Amino acid sequence: MAKRLTYYILFGLVAGMVVGWVLNASIDDGTPESAARLKDIAGYFSIVTSLFLRLIKMIIAPLVFSTLVVGIAHMGDTGALGRVGLRSLGWFVCASLLSLTLGMILVNVLQPGVGLELAIPPATASSGVDRAAFDLAKFITHIVPDSMIAAMASNEILQIVVFSVFVGVAITAVGDKAAPLVKAIEALVAVMLQITNYVMRFAPFAVFAAVTATLAERGPTILGQLGYFMLTFYIGLALLWAILIGIAFVLIGPRTRLLVRYIRDPLILAFSAASSEAAYPRTLEALDRFGVPPRIASFVLPLGYSFNLDGSMMYMTFASLFIAQAYGIHMPIGQQIAMLLVLMVTSKGIAGVPRASLVVIAGTLSMFKIPEAGILLILAVDHFLDMGRSATNVIGNAVAATVVAKWEGGLDEREPADRDPPVAPTGHGPKVNVDSYGKIGPGRV
Repeated sequence: MAKRLTYYILFGLVAGMVVGWVLNASIDDGTPESAARLKDIAGYFSIVTSLFLRLIKMIIAPLVFSTLVVGIAHMGDTGALGRVGLRSLGWFVCASLLSLTLGMILVNVLQPGVGLELAIPPATASSGVDRAAFDLAKFITHIVPDSMIAAMASNEILQIVVFSVFVGVAITAVGDKAAPLVKAIEALVAVMLQITNYVMRFAPFAVFAAVTATLAERGPTILGQLGYFMLTFYIGLALLWAILIGIAFVLIGPRTRLLVRYIRDPLILAFSAASSEAAYPRTLEALDRFGVPPRIASFVLPLGYSFNLDGSMMYMTFASLFIAQAYGIHMPIGQQIAMLLVLMVTSKGIAGVPRASLVVIAGTLSMFKIPEAGILLILAVDHFLDMGRSATNVIGNAVAATVVAKWEGGLDEREPADRDPPVAPTGHGPKVNVDSYGKIGPGRV
């Protein structure tokens, strides 16, 4: 099923491009009426994508909570938890600096905004992005939930991580008295993995609808107008992939070659749906099958969704300096480094903020006296850029979890890459074993 699902998602991606292109070519005649009609059609297709993303959000909170609590409970001591946390954050900081710096270097070398012949928006125009959605002080105080129920209801991943750490540490401190609770949460892990399998069967339809809606409404013309900007950004993403995988190869060895093969399904899903969140459950499963101990993966991945969005961070420096180039604003290298450091801090609070990258970019532009309206230049192609960003976020977090696992004592024995993920007991066929998350029978998830 896992291998077939990958092919189905790719088929949905290609079919969506064809259908979206045909719809745009057959309806768009340059009039406001045709544009409105295409927007309505795209809205109908977007219903399918919205349903899929809501299904994903439905399972993320309980999946993060259950896997993280059980993983911490089986670490054995709080010292191991602190060591894993510090190593994870150390990697995140280094990866963030790498991503931001690479974006700054490439936009200066390739200069995609210089000589841009598009109409530059007026400096006083509104970007339509609500900068009030991000505030560093609010983010810091927002880390700790005032209600776990509210945090899970709104999918505040960082808040869920904080609460889960407290629960896991408390279970470790209580000891045998908490064994029934651990057993119940282990069962919840198996149930959530089974639900994940159900939800992922809907992914090809969601990918088809997402791509169809975007191309039907926007059309292929905008891709040509900003083609060089998109090309240079994807070159940057390819270099970032190569550097991250190269570092992993140095630290882990030849086994790194298998990593992308194991996470190909979540990579394709994240790219096609333009959502790294949609790939979270599959990434967790793929890392476990690759040999990353679940106690490590279930801790590093949720943190990575708040602190290690490598693709999004590279986009921030790239897009900010692109807009400055488009307006003909010269920024000395010292000012660019200052912008990089500002983005280094503000990017850590983007989890859970709608259109987070654009929100942070809008706030940063105003700090450096670059017209915020420049975001309108990239808004039309942001979805296509988000596809690459999302896939890069997945591989960045997968590499992070693998490296931290290596530092923590090595990887477990890997499982066949094409083997179907296990499912919970249904009364038919073999039963699931969740020993890697707990102690329910032999075997691995």
